[in-house]
Formats: sequence, structure tokens, C-alpha cells
Amino acid sequence: MRRRYNISFTKAAASGNDFIIIDNKSGELDTRDIDYSNMARDLCRRRVSVGADGLLVLEDSDEAVFRMRIINPDGSEVAMCGNGARCSALYAAVCGWGEDLTIETGSGVLRARARGNNVKIKMSDPKDIKLGVNLGIGHNITTVHYINTGVPHAVHLVDDLEGYKVKEIGRRIREHTLFAPEGTNADFIGDIKGDSAALRTYERGVEDETLACGTGAAASAVILGLLGYVSSPVKIRTRSGDILTVHYNKAGDKVADVYLEGTANVICDGRV
Repeated sequence: MRRRYNISFTKAAASGNDFIIIDNKSGELDTRDIDYSNMARDLCRRRVSVGADGLLVLEDSDEAVFRMRIINPDGSEVAMCGNGARCSALYAAVCGWGEDLTIETGSGVLRARARGNNVKIKMSDPKDIKLGVNLGIGHNITTVHYINTGVPHAVHLVDDLEGYKVKEIGRRIREHTLFAPEGTNADFIGDIKGDSAALRTYERGVEDETLACGTGAAASAVILGLLGYVSSPVKIRTRSGDILTVHYNKAGDKVADVYLEGTANVICDGRV
């Protein structure tokens, strides 16, 4: 950690995604003009700081119980994070803000339900779906399926998920000119059995493989449904080994009412 902030935080995790939560619902931090991008770059570094997949800043909202801002470890701010929303909902329930609540995000207002450590959120409807997109990756053509589940995802089905070069290929998909300038998250799906599959994700902003990705699980489940591999509800096994359940309604090529469900836990409270 490069500096002292004199700010309390809570660390929480959902299916292997861990987050530093800063509670500014009261607005008391507004007078301090905090640069949350620099804070995320500092605090999210592993082994030399608190370490996390992202920084969540919770603020007051006129549209919902609270507003959730998501800042990646590289300092970029994104519109949505499924597991971050589940961690925030768990934190809100622990704080007594309610077990059935609403969360304002950059992708719209979400509904959440926390029952103990089980947290289920209703996500925004998927958009910008493009199936069968061929990308030039080196000397190879890689077929991905594009979808936005609050943030962009490129989903690629692979035969050997365990042995796949997720970090190398994921970075090249993430930086592909077709997705410029914002880039995309890259999801790799394998081991499809019944209505379940395994997922590995290279996350934009983290710039590495993560143990789980909520919007990636939703993206992968929906794409698998559109391709005819699975039916809702879909069980997605994350890299951490935890299972995320994705529920949705599909009518032809239209998908709506997407829910993401799984466990979340508060790890610790601290001060930085």
C-alpha cells in the first residue's frame, strides 16, 4: 500500500471474485475529493496491498437503495459487475438496508435478494448479441459469440478447457480491433453436460484470468442457450469451483429476465 487513506473498508467475495467495499452512502467522503481510480490501482494490488479484483464504492441514490460504482484494478470504471453486485447486496443486508433491495448501476437499476449467504440479482436484459463472429488471432480464425450483459463479453467454446491458454488468447481477444476502443471480456466455455458447463474468464480491467465472473457466467449461459446446448436454469462452474446459477426466459432469439444466483461472503473489515 503506497499511502494511508484513513478510510474503513469491508472485503467480500462471491464465487472467487473478491472486492474492497467502500461505504459512502452517507456522503461523508464527498468532501475529501478522493481519486477512486488511484485508490483502486493502489489497494487492489495483490501481495503488496489489500488485493482484490475490484473496488466497489457504494453511494446514495435517488433511484435505488444505493448506487454501486465499480473501479477495476487498472483504475478504469465500468458499468456493471455481477459478482460485485452480489457482494454489495450481501453487505447491504448485513448493514440492515434490506434483504430485498435495488441497486443503481451504470447499466440500470438491478433488483437483489439476499438470504443468508445466498444472493440472487436480476440483471439487465442482454443486448448487442452477435453469434458466430470470426476473429483473426495470429494465424488462426477463432469463432466467438458476442453479447453485452451489462458489460461486453466474447464467448468462445473450447474442447480442452483445462489446458487452454486463457490468459494468452483472452488478452488477444480482449484487445482485438473489432472490439476497440473499449475492449471486451473473454469467456471460455467447456465441459458442457446437460444444463451445466465450466467457465474460465479473462477480465478486462483486471487484465488476467479471474476465479469467477458474474456477467461472464450470465453471458455464457445465455449464449449456450441461444446455440441450443442448454436450457434455463444453467449451472456454471467457475474457476474457483463454486457454482453460479443463471436463470432466464428465452423466446426464439430473444432473452429476458436474466437472474444470477450464488453464494457470497464477507471476509473481513479493516482500515486503510
